[in-house]
Amino acid sequence: MTTTLGLPEAIQACLFDLDGVVTRTAVVHAAAWKETFDAFLRQRDGARFRPFDAGDDYDEYVDGRPRADGVRTFLAARGIHLPEGRPDDPPDAPTVQGLGNGKNEILLEKIHREGVQPYGGTLRYIETARARGLRTAIVSSSANTRDVLRSIGAEHLFDVRIDGVVAAERGLPGKPRPDTFLAAARDLGVAPDRAAVFEDALAGMDAGRAGNFGYVVGVDRVGQADALYAHGADVVVKDLAELGGRA
Repeated sequence: MTTTLGLPEAIQACLFDLDGVVTRTAVVHAAAWKETFDAFLRQRDGARFRPFDAGDDYDEYVDGRPRADGVRTFLAARGIHLPEGRPDDPPDAPTVQGLGNGKNEILLEKIHREGVQPYGGTLRYIETARARGLRTAIVSSSANTRDVLRSIGAEHLFDVRIDGVVAAERGLPGKPRPDTFLAAARDLGVAPDRAAVFEDALAGMDAGRAGNFGYVVGVDRVGQADALYAHGADVVVKDLAELGGRA
């Protein structure tokens, strides 16, 4: 039955990333990170300032990771190490938590101003999967996942939510570790080899591969199909609508 969804017949559940898979928010995240990092780097480096690349730097160091991990990973690539700080650090604090909080303020402002748009092909795919008896989960590093889903009227499409809030409560490490996806499968009562992962981020591909999931679908929104395959995708599509009819 699941072959009409482009999945192996053994698959019983689908685990979806949010940004870039369900919603058109990956580009908003990238812009918020660029604004945050560029302000920090410009003040720190002066004439030696080298801007954050919202394409390559975002894909390599930030996309799909929990917020603080994204800060640490990118800054480490530039040879910069900041104190951790506290979760309630103000946005202008020169700490990992401060930069992360600043990015989130910029992100929420952009979302409030510009709104959130879903990918229609993904929503239709999820509805079809649920109609055919598959269970579904949303798995995102974002602490804003519930609000975003509510804003597009899609919260009801998921049986389980594992996001930044839940991960923090349970002490789950984020992508590229597989723990959040494994938690979603466990909450759904499905073995990892009976679950499919849907991701657009390279860190998400790594998580799908590390968790030994039954099928890993790479969603290529930005022309990185080769990289998605290299990081563990079983198949790469530009939109989930393309999966219909695959054997």
